[in-house]
Amino acid sequence: MRLGLRLFFAFFLINGLAAFFVLRVFMVEVKPSVRKVTEDTLVETAYALAALASADLAQNRFQPNQSGTFATQLSNYTQKPIQAWIWDARKTTLDMRITVTDAQGIVLFDSQGKDQGSDYSRWRDVYLTLRGEYGARTTRAVKEDESSSVMYVSAPIMVNGQIGGVLTASKPSSSVQKIVDSAEQKILRGGLLFVLLSAGVGCAVTWWFVLHVRRLRNYAQQVQAPTLNESTHPAQMPQPVAVPNMPGELGELAQAMDTMRKRLEGRDYIEGYVRALTHELKSPVAAIRGAGELLQDDLPTPDRIMFATQVVDQSLRLQNLIDQLLQLSRLEQRQQLDKTHSCSLMECAQEAMHALHGTAQQHGIALQLKGADSHGPWEAGLVTLAVSNLVQNALDFSPEDRVITLELSPHRITISDQGPGVPDAMLARLGERFFTTPRPNGERSGTGLGLSIVTRIMHLHGGGMAIRNLHPGLAVTLDFAPENQVTS
Repeated sequence: MRLGLRLFFAFFLINGLAAFFVLRVFMVEVKPSVRKVTEDTLVETAYALAALASADLAQNRFQPNQSGTFATQLSNYTQKPIQAWIWDARKTTLDMRITVTDAQGIVLFDSQGKDQGSDYSRWRDVYLTLRGEYGARTTRAVKEDESSSVMYVSAPIMVNGQIGGVLTASKPSSSVQKIVDSAEQKILRGGLLFVLLSAGVGCAVTWWFVLHVRRLRNYAQQVQAPTLNESTHPAQMPQPVAVPNMPGELGELAQAMDTMRKRLEGRDYIEGYVRALTHELKSPVAAIRGAGELLQDDLPTPDRIMFATQVVDQSLRLQNLIDQLLQLSRLEQRQQLDKTHSCSLMECAQEAMHALHGTAQQHGIALQLKGADSHGPWEAGLVTLAVSNLVQNALDFSPEDRVITLELSPHRITISDQGPGVPDAMLARLGERFFTTPRPNGERSGTGLGLSIVTRIMHLHGGGMAIRNLHPGLAVTLDFAPENQVTS
């Protein structure tokens, strides 16, 4: 299961459980709370009416042939119409029932006129009140129906300091059920809204967290790929990845990852160069050592000249290797170009041709420049260096009395020769560090760093290098324009 789903379900589970227990507590407490309030009201009503009924009971005005003030007024109590709004509940009936019993529990008065003359002495509320205790009960009219329950609260009627009777106030639970139902519906709606809001907040928090974690993950995956210093083919390297800007601890983690990446990149950079340099230095060092040991012996003049020439050639090879390594290292450490001045491809090509004119004459090779000039925000020194390396490479592989052509077009330059070309299987490897192909005479050519330098220069310019065989010959195109601006 994905991290986002785990976080969302965990958040929703916690909030769901909290909502469940809170709602359960509220739902369980609603009905008892309403009943407590109802009983409290009945207690006060019963004791107030008991005080009013005391005078009529003392004068025996509750007898059937008597017409007491208390009984007369309460007889009309239920007959009065009522229209009342209690908050959001409408009340249209008066449901309270008043009964008065004598000291023996016999009903003297019933506001509903149902049980006059009945014996209530065994009912818990009347029985306890006659004994001087608090009397109350709840009884169901229908045993299986809880909604038919009626709450009874009794109060003593005092006559000459003695309990002369009992007044009972009763109220059916159905009269307050609307209030209970309304409260439960509000609680359920509030609980549902709480759950939905919790789910929304959970989605938002999870989305925010997962978004930043994915950015951090993508950053880690991008920097996990071979760096420019680790890759043998710089053309395959993407642009440096920016550190994602994230708040809090995630931002600190991203910065820590970037610092770790830079340290590892620096270590790999050194290790890679040490391995490559060690490998490349073995042959010329061994050749110099062998020639040096032989020169210590008494050799004929031609042999001595041959071995001395070998020492000089291998020393020059070492020097060239070191110079190019330093040059490539400086290029790889650069992150941006100097774009303060506009650069002309024509001028860069002419400068490269001028620098290699003498070498071309020695090989009997002609350098030809054609095409239209173009300008751009490039670094002239690096462009000249790239063109020079390609021309030098073409000189190394071109037979005598041939032509090397430098063709200019908008934002690009193509250097083509008439040499043997490169096997198609090896084209993809051109530009790798220390990768070389044999010269036409069978000798090893160069250091294998020239095309790597060119590739890095094009990488800095945001362009690319394309190599293709001409049969005969090889053509290398440097494209300095973005893909959407390349013209053919």
